[in-house]
Amino acid sequence: MRNIDVNDVIDNASFTRFHWKVLFWCTLIIIFDGYDLVIYGVVLPILMEQWNLNPYVAGLLGSSALFGMMFGAMGFGMLSDRLGRKNVIIGCVVLFSVATVINGFATTPWQFGIMRFIAGLGIGGVMPNVVSLMSEYSPARIRSTLVALMFSGYAVGGMMSAGLGIWIVPNFGWEIMFYLAIVPLLMLPFMLKYLPESVAFLMAQKRGDEARSILTEVAPHKHLSDQDVLVVPPAGNSKAPVLELFRDGRAMSTVMFWTAFFCCLLMVYALGSWLPKLMSNAGYALSSSLMFLMVLNVGAIVGAVGGGWLADRLSLRSVLVSFFILGSGSLVLLGYENPMWLLYTLVGIAGATTIGSQILLYAFVAQYYPTSIRSTGLGWASGIGRNGAIVGPMLGGTLLALALPHHLNFLALAIPGAIATVAIALVGRRFGVKNPQPEGARSLAASN
Repeated sequence: MRNIDVNDVIDNASFTRFHWKVLFWCTLIIIFDGYDLVIYGVVLPILMEQWNLNPYVAGLLGSSALFGMMFGAMGFGMLSDRLGRKNVIIGCVVLFSVATVINGFATTPWQFGIMRFIAGLGIGGVMPNVVSLMSEYSPARIRSTLVALMFSGYAVGGMMSAGLGIWIVPNFGWEIMFYLAIVPLLMLPFMLKYLPESVAFLMAQKRGDEARSILTEVAPHKHLSDQDVLVVPPAGNSKAPVLELFRDGRAMSTVMFWTAFFCCLLMVYALGSWLPKLMSNAGYALSSSLMFLMVLNVGAIVGAVGGGWLADRLSLRSVLVSFFILGSGSLVLLGYENPMWLLYTLVGIAGATTIGSQILLYAFVAQYYPTSIRSTGLGWASGIGRNGAIVGPMLGGTLLALALPHHLNFLALAIPGAIATVAIALVGRRFGVKNPQPEGARSLAASN
């Protein structure tokens, strides 16, 4: 009889068919998530004209889904530690898909905003849980790459939204974009069958046979027998798991993660909501303005996958600091008149280093916290960061209403990138703290 460390089996496993399965379904869910979220930036110019919205109201409508995402990320992030990641993921997919389809029937801004808030609950709940599930099952040596690759589905969904919007919105109306959210509901039977549950959750629920079956797929050459005893790190005893994020020398890093998430998500959602409108005001046609949104998301895929690849060879901290510096610089330059090829290049760099950084931030948080509080860490970082996402669309509306010179709009969006650069540089740093570093922090320090 042997004691088998579950985390050790997963960390040292070869990449198998099981990993492909987890990667495929988590990525597909994030694609649906990304489509549903970016859709507002696609239809915003039409809605402002059709409903005669001023920029302030348009900004508030854009933030309504993000209010929901804030509560969804925090609430569903913690709930999954009790109900299981798979159950929560499926529930969130149903929630945001149904709400989005109903959104297409909205006839007033109030109806639209309420349904966007409800959809946001599901969108926010999905993100930390699929990241946590993918991170849990990824071999240690390629964890950053797989999480980043999976989360690049967000940009794929954004590209689909922008690409379809170029054709559908002018010809068939904005409502069709929301009706297409029925597709995830049609995929539910397959998700229920093929998406695995968290092995740590199964062990906590005394479902050892199911956990053993999954580990056999994860590491088929490990030769686990029925006599082997599966061991997982003990969960914390605190009745308020969020307090664990501040213990054992994690307080500084937790606050810095929250700051970086706030700034990064502010830039991402300000650009996602207002980039087409800003470019339209600068004299570009609607189709050209939506093309900028597509290029933004193409850049995000390059940034996420390339950043994950670099992070596995260098460190997540150094890659993120470099990305935030590049992102701020590209946004400043976007405010000035440039040849079209250079504008597209700068938008692509902005997408790679803002949306790409958001994706890498999830991977950074997932690696930093121990398994027992990983979902809580992801949920709260994402939830606190949602305040930045809420501020982003409102900031864009305010800037537009102030009728500032074009370059000042983009300069205002670049400032959060500078703040995020400092925050990430401080993650894992300890100032006069004598307590031992947490497990995640030690591994990060070693990789830096």
